Amino acid sequence: MPVDGARPPSTAYLDHLAAETEERRRSAPVDPGDTHAGAPAALTDVVDAAASALEPDLAAVVRTLHAHPETAFEEHDSARLLVDLLARHGITAEVGVHGVDTAFRAELGRGDGPTIAVCAEYDALPEIGHACGHNVIAAAGVGAFLALKDVLEAADAPSGRVLLLGTPAEEGHSGKEVLARAGAFDDVDAAIMVHPYGADVAEQVWLGRRLLTWTFTGRSAHASAQPFMGRNALDAANLAYTGIGLLRQQMPPSDRVHAIMTDGGTRPSIITERAVMRLYARSKYPDTLRDLSRRLDDVARGAALMTGTDVEIGWDDGAHPSLPVRTNAALTRRWVAAQRRRGRDVLPGGVVPETVAASTDFGNVSFRVPGIHPLIQVADPDVALHTVEFAAAAGSERAVRAAVDGAAGLALTALDYLCDDALRVAVDAEFAAAGGAIDVPRYFD
Repeated sequence: MPVDGARPPSTAYLDHLAAETEERRRSAPVDPGDTHAGAPAALTDVVDAAASALEPDLAAVVRTLHAHPETAFEEHDSARLLVDLLARHGITAEVGVHGVDTAFRAELGRGDGPTIAVCAEYDALPEIGHACGHNVIAAAGVGAFLALKDVLEAADAPSGRVLLLGTPAEEGHSGKEVLARAGAFDDVDAAIMVHPYGADVAEQVWLGRRLLTWTFTGRSAHASAQPFMGRNALDAANLAYTGIGLLRQQMPPSDRVHAIMTDGGTRPSIITERAVMRLYARSKYPDTLRDLSRRLDDVARGAALMTGTDVEIGWDDGAHPSLPVRTNAALTRRWVAAQRRRGRDVLPGGVVPETVAASTDFGNVSFRVPGIHPLIQVADPDVALHTVEFAAAAGSERAVRAAVDGAAGLALTALDYLCDDALRVAVDAEFAAAGGAIDVPRYFD
């Protein structure tokens, strides 16, 4: 009997999440505000106005990138668009930096003070384009940098530097880790960026993520005449998939494991000699991600043992791990103040449920230097990232407004960081209290 299609999933849980989020939003305590002075009002007024004046340029970036999406490490036209915009404003950017052809770097200010980096992403997803809104991230990052130009090039400019880092290949490849291992953040004291979303959120959970490949190898045999002479790699993969399902009951609620089978044999009449699975493993903390990794190793080895097969375990093949985001609250409060100036009501952390969580390679940056990765609204709250609906929102007028407001917010946060000594002390103290920098490349060894 033909089936018309998969039964649509119930929206009941999402409906409850939306209601609970709204209740938490209404009952969230009023933020007492930031006690840090930030930059002088005369400078913030100039920067805020400069961001607004950039709207035509930023709108062009949002729309052009949206219309011509490029995937990880293929963002040649996207990077050129952004570098050409900088050039029209009198700023020369270096392209192909830190060993990545589509990365770029530009600098404003003086080298006798602190350095803060603004990260700009611009890669898209295969098939559905900018369904994560990296076109908005790019516009906001470049806009922030341009909004700071006049202030940082003035004779009485505050000491310090602002770097603009064009960071390719966030989607599935941890491009920022590639850049970091090549020294991109070695001279950086703090890093900031903003991500589009279905709400304005100061801090949201971003899970660490690792990629994993299991390759099971058995022995082929005729599946009818001599099945006892075979060792079935597909059986091993099936047991491993089942093992993941059973493991989920004993995982922390914030852990995630998703798996697909990419190779399961050639013919039903032949015992499968080779089966391949690809997995994502995610967790809320670096140490819980490390523990989840070890437990998945046990699942794969157990499945191989039960079936008399061998298994090759390939962690992070072709990509580096992404750590969770460690958000710096002192910097976040400056972002919130800037967004309120733009008329945005930013939700505090804990309002949006942490079950609504994805991953980002900015997490690796945030465990090297203090950082923030707030969210800015371009879509309705029920529109999820990585969907066709979010891709449409990322090219809308709402997205253009978010790019301009995001540019202002990043620029004002960076300016506050350069101008306010007490703020920098608080940022550094918080980072140290959270454990300081970790050795990201060797963390999972």
